[in-house]
Amino acid sequence: MSTWRDDPNAIPPWNERPKCHCGFRTWLQVWTDQLPQGKKGCRFFKCPDIDDDFKACTFMQWIDTRPLGRVSLKEEQERRVRQQQIRLKGKEDELKRRRAELGQREAALKIQEEQFQAREAQFKREADEQKNRYKEPAQSSTTDERNKKGKFLRFTQ
Repeated sequence: MSTWRDDPNAIPPWNERPKCHCGFRTWLQVWTDQLPQGKKGCRFFKCPDIDDDFKACTFMQWIDTRPLGRVSLKEEQERRVRQQQIRLKGKEDELKRRRAELGQREAALKIQEEQFQAREAQFKREADEQKNRYKEPAQSSTTDERNKKGKFLRFTQ
């Protein structure tokens, strides 16, 4: 039984790919340069470099120690399609992770907003209570003064 490491056209399952220093699953690529000598056509894992901080990750891990031979144009096209599917899967995974983060942030903001509204309502109640405390004695003293004035007016007439 052959594995993906033996078959030049096989692509390893996503969960068997190593993670780069950035924490992402790596992409499978084929070396196309003449140098280093003897590596042209060898497969390797490479960082997808999809982080947003624009730092270049240099992670690279060889799969093949020597080229696996020529592949036909059709096989090369199929490989590229599979490679694009893998890149798309990586981007989808990253998008899911970011959506989950966004959901957590939105939930935290909602909790903060509710706490803020509760504090605001508490401050309003306290302010109303203070107004009522200062208002009641002032009304009674005014009423007392009116009564005194009324009594005073009655006695003078």
